[in-house]
Amino acid sequence: MLTVTTVNVNGLRAAAKKGFLPWLEATAADVVCLQEVRAEPGQLPAQVREPEGWHVVHAPAAAKGRAGVSVYSRQEPESVRIGFGSAEFDSSGRYAEIDLPGVTVASLYLPSGEVGTERQAEKERFCEEFYEYLVELRQKAAADGREVLVVGDWNIAHREADLKNWKANTKNAGFLPEERAWLGRVFDEAGYVDVVRSLHPDVAGPYSWWSYRGRAFDNDAGWRIDHHVATPGLAARASSAVVERAATHAERWSDHAPVTVVYDL
Repeated sequence: MLTVTTVNVNGLRAAAKKGFLPWLEATAADVVCLQEVRAEPGQLPAQVREPEGWHVVHAPAAAKGRAGVSVYSRQEPESVRIGFGSAEFDSSGRYAEIDLPGVTVASLYLPSGEVGTERQAEKERFCEEFYEYLVELRQKAAADGREVLVVGDWNIAHREADLKNWKANTKNAGFLPEERAWLGRVFDEAGYVDVVRSLHPDVAGPYSWWSYRGRAFDNDAGWRIDHHVATPGLAARASSAVVERAATHAERWSDHAPVTVVYDL
């Protein structure tokens, strides 16, 4: 089996003080992908930077205190790649991938965007470049007899079932028609599979992010934006998908919850 977890930690240094380390020590995952690390490796405590039993790849952003992704793997990767060949985004701390036997696993932090601002234009540019890379990645993997799994905070809810208050968010970043259409292309044209939705086809959510504002967490007024996106062969071998939602608001160490999928290889 290959068990993979993705979670946006909302600042790894802060998460480490709130409960990330006990969670990491207890997890059964073989690969853990983090987003929004927001720290240089040297700023992280040793037990977070290089925890015993893990091989770690950190890809911080050139802009201090922003973005940043990491990949923790129990098995030493055959190779590592930071970025996806983008002159604009490869130093932005938004993508890192590792090759394990037969499968490439990547951690993605897609820009969140903000309607009517440069942040939304940045998100659109990122999506355009990244889509082309996803197509190339799948083609190369198929030629090499490999599978691909891109997990992370995709910052787009694809369907109405993917967020609680969808009617109120149709004009907001993360649920814009053009964003949803782009993610639909990833599935329908590039040929990838939304693994969690394939295992939970007829439910609301399961949500993975809840705002810290109000009582969003207590009311389960969340969004499903943390995705496992896989090539069909790997997706077909997914046997379970669980959002590791904290029992109480006080026990949260991020505004996101880990999303864990077991693949029967």
